[in-house]
Amino acid sequence: MPLGFSLPVFGKAAATPGGIARYAREAERAGAAGFWVGDRLLSPVKPVVSYPGYDTMPEEFHTAQDPFTALAIAAAVTETAVLGSSTINATQYQPVNFARLLTSLDVASNGRLLPGLGIGWSPDEYEAVGVPMAERGKRLDDLLDLLEKWWTQDTVTHEGVGYRVAESHIGLKPVRKPPIHLAGFGERSLRRVAERADGWLPVWSVPEQYPADVITSTLAKLRADAERAGRDPQALGVALRVNTDPGTDAKAIAESVTKIVELVEPDHTFVDLTYLTGGIEEHLDLTGRLLELTAKG
Repeated sequence: MPLGFSLPVFGKAAATPGGIARYAREAERAGAAGFWVGDRLLSPVKPVVSYPGYDTMPEEFHTAQDPFTALAIAAAVTETAVLGSSTINATQYQPVNFARLLTSLDVASNGRLLPGLGIGWSPDEYEAVGVPMAERGKRLDDLLDLLEKWWTQDTVTHEGVGYRVAESHIGLKPVRKPPIHLAGFGERSLRRVAERADGWLPVWSVPEQYPADVITSTLAKLRADAERAGRDPQALGVALRVNTDPGTDAKAIAESVTKIVELVEPDHTFVDLTYLTGGIEEHLDLTGRLLELTAKG
């Protein structure tokens, strides 16, 4: 089973000088199939909206690396691993700069980028970047329109939400059009996945927080809706993130991962190690252990 892992972009491991490069290089040699990043701009002391399941923000988010920098580092020191995001809060970025960033990362990685995008949930982060949170959905649709032009047209002009792109030569193109995966379980988000995305970003938790059929039934509905929209339902990919609680045993993680992969049959699966390790050595040790356990089935 191909298995990927989160890059050490949060917590104590993220503060290790040279840590991301070392982890990505050695983990790929050990057999990791992909490296993934999340996106956290702020960890407010008194958040307007607390992190799900917490009264405030998890301590791990007090230290956060830039996700694009982390992916660029991983691209430079690896050869074959998928480089993905689950999830980047796309609507918190200026769209034209965002399009150039994604294109540059795909070229740097020789076509290994899998952009997983979402709209975030933190009012504090939206206030910090000066973007109206109420416009998230509209801005994501606009960004998807811009990326389509940016990746397929030699000259681009675009009237966006709060910005305008004058007719411009866009010579840098991705190695292949990156498959955009979108997050979400809400009605509007799922409709956007079915009608516009190349794939979906579901989340599984260890210990399990809900039945597996929550994912499988949603995926079946997404593919049916995609077909009704005139799209190939089987072309809708799945990149599954596996979240883990602090202190979760490696064997329990491996068993749960094996179970959910057999049921969902995702195209990509990765384990988020954020709450399990405090340094690069632990990140590497747990990666090796999970690769060993999942290989046994």
